[in-house]
Order: sequence, then C-alpha cells, then structure tokens
Amino acid sequence: MSPKREQQTIVVGVTGGIGAYKACELVRDVMRRGFRVKVVMTESATRFVTPLTFRTLTGEPVAVSLWADEPDAKVHHISLAEAADVVVIAPCTANVIAKLAHGRADDMLTTTVLATEAPVIVAPAMNTHMWRKEVTQANVSALRARGYAFVEPGHGALACGDVGEGRLAEPALIADAAQAEACRARDLAGVHVLVTAGPTHEPIDPVRFIGNRSSGKTGFAIAEEAARRGARVSLVTGPVSLPDPFGVEVVRVTTALQMRAAVLARFDSSDVVIASAAVADFRPATFASGKIKTADAPDAVVLARNPDILAELGEANGGRAVLVGFAAETSDVVTYAREKLAGKRLDLVVANDVSGELGFETDENRVMFVSADAAEELPVLDKRVIARELLDRIAALVDARKSL
Repeated sequence: MSPKREQQTIVVGVTGGIGAYKACELVRDVMRRGFRVKVVMTESATRFVTPLTFRTLTGEPVAVSLWADEPDAKVHHISLAEAADVVVIAPCTANVIAKLAHGRADDMLTTTVLATEAPVIVAPAMNTHMWRKEVTQANVSALRARGYAFVEPGHGALACGDVGEGRLAEPALIADAAQAEACRARDLAGVHVLVTAGPTHEPIDPVRFIGNRSSGKTGFAIAEEAARRGARVSLVTGPVSLPDPFGVEVVRVTTALQMRAAVLARFDSSDVVIASAAVADFRPATFASGKIKTADAPDAVVLARNPDILAELGEANGGRAVLVGFAAETSDVVTYAREKLAGKRLDLVVANDVSGELGFETDENRVMFVSADAAEELPVLDKRVIARELLDRIAALVDARKSL
C-alpha cells in the first residue's frame, strides 16, 4: 500500500520513556514507506535520545521547546499541526495520555496535538501497574471516544524488571497503523460529499414553529470527518448552535423547503449524499405574518406535507451517487430501515432506536448500518467515532462504484 498523494507528512511525538530509543526505528520505517517525518520531543524525551539523532535520521529540524528562538518561522506548534497528515506518539507515557485526555497543552507536543485536525495514534509505554490503573484506563477510554487510535502495548519484560503489559509495541506495528491512517486521511480526496444535518423549523407565526429535537451533532461530525479525509464537503444544516466545521461549505437554512432548494442546487455535483437531517414531514399550511394572540389561537393547526428530499434524490439518482439515509425509530428498527433503504433507493441506512436515552441531543449513540444484505450493529460510541466508522464504509462504496 502506498500513500495516496505525492508525499504525506507524519509527525512523530516522542515522550520521556525508555522506549524512546525504539522511536528511531519507527522513524526509519515510516520514512522507508515514503512519508516525510517531522519529530516533536518532550524535554524528558531528550534525556533518552538526543534531538540530533532524529534530525540526522529525518533531515528535518526537531521541535522540543515552545520557546525556541525562530523569529522568521510561523508559530511552530501551529505549523506542525497543519503540516501533519497523521500524528503518532510513540512512546506515549501515562503523563502525556493524561494531559491529552484533559486538554492540557503545556509543551510543544501537547500544543501541537491540541491544534491539529489530523488523526492521532497513541502507542503507550509504561510500567504494567501504571497501565492497569483505573485513572489511566479512564484516560485511554476518553481518548478513544474522541477518535484517537491506539496501538496496544505489548506484554513481556519491562525495563523496571516487572513482567506484564506496558512495553512499547513493535515499531513495525506502529508504522502499519500510521500508514493505514495516512491512507484513510486521503481516501475521499476528489470526492464531493453533501451532508444534511439538524432539524427544520416550520413557522406557524414569527414566534412559534413546529420542530424536533435534533442537535445536528451527528451531521456536523460527519462533515468534519469527511473534510479531514480530503473530501470537498457541503453541509446544509437546519437551525443548530454548532460552529462551522473547518474547511466545509456550510449553508444554514430554517425550513424543509429551504433545505430542499439548497440540496438540489448541489446534488448534481455530489458523489455522496449523507442525509442525517431530521426534516419535518409537515409544515403549517398557512403562516401568520404577526404573532397569533393566545385568545385568537385556533384549536388546530392545518398542516401541509413537506416534500421528501431523500426520496426525490433516490428517484433522480440512477445509481450515480452514493446515497445514505438515517432512520430514527422507536420499534422494529431494522424492518423500517430496510423499508426506507428500498423505498428511497439508498445504498445504506444508519438506523437507531430513539425510544431510550440515546439519540437526540446526546454526544453518543448506538447505531446499525443497514444495507441490502446486512445489518451491522455498533456498540455505544461517540458520534465522532460513528462518523469515522460510517465514512470507512462510504469510502468502500465510492471505490466500488468507481470500478464499475
């Protein structure tokens, strides 16, 4: 497997553990695979391996201090963060794992990681008792939930004399993980992904509307992940309070009719459509130009049906673009998802049961990926991790369609 563009950059972070010497082998392996490597070291790491060693291996300056005197350079941790296609921290101590889990940024490495939009791979190395501690495992779990990848520590004799898990994984395994992430980081290059997100608000009068509980978190996570993987992304979103994802065209709308117009304007140029928005099925048949006084309010609001945007796309698509829909159900989830898959001519449906606490307005969800021949259930995951899992499958669908 080779990198998907001329030369991608992997930033290797080295922290203060005896496994730091293995980072030299890791750097050489990654470079042999055709990647440019930049090394960032903590001050503690320099007590095990010198910056000169990595500079000699890579031919690149080695970043150690936030306070280095480089008057002509950009802010160094920002330039490193922006240059990285993948960040690999090997070895990663318990201390640095804790810093990352809690957003601490007090040295060159942690500020770089906090600033980057690239995927981060962590290869822990520490005493087995430190690795097993509940607080360390809680920090690892927190990072996993945010999408960090881990190369698990190996089992064996440790430098301290103990025997158990905690030793740094073999450099070749870490290099394999880095290469896989680098390929994933560009697997949607040249692909136009159209994402819909959030609710729609259908106005009754200037004050009141019909809406739903969608927060838009899933759609925004999908748009952000697609952009990170090299796609050109258009995000059409209903009214939500989330900031615009970096590198994404964001079109903010309010009603279903506005969303339909924005989607149709971009559909012909789209290779993938991911319809995660919770579009209102109905709108008030009439709109009162002034606020309706309580005493004058009607006993019933007459509704008109909104167009089914996704069904309209499925009918017009003809198998050209990959179409993905969402199904939030309270019962018979797979059955209804399969009906939506066939009825709207979709390639994949992301289905979930919203009868419990998960789903709307939460950071986590439990979903199923339902296709014509499979229903794959995922465990409870952060919505950013769900976005990553979904785009893994979409990238495969895009590749399959290109080969037809």
